[in-house]
Amino acid sequence: MSEQDDSQREFDLKWADNAEHKEPSARARMLAARWKENPPAPQPFRADPDPVGPRRSSWVSTVIVFGCVAGLIALIGYVSYRSSY
Repeated sequence: MSEQDDSQREFDLKWADNAEHKEPSARARMLAARWKENPPAPQPFRADPDPVGPRRSSWVSTVIVFGCVAGLIALIGYVSYRSSY
């Protein structure tokens, strides 16, 4: 691709970005047509579809992660200790 093609392409992109009217995507047109006849019910922001049971505390997750890391460090130390003999 030559340098002239790059500058022509850059000009075309700038021209397209500066267009006064931009056509909506096919999905946006489809949803607009569907919602015109049957508008969606209002939904709360980031609503959970099905509430789940109680979650574990973040401290429990943190302890599990640090425990796994400490166990891995101990295992690596044990293996290197045994291989030095």
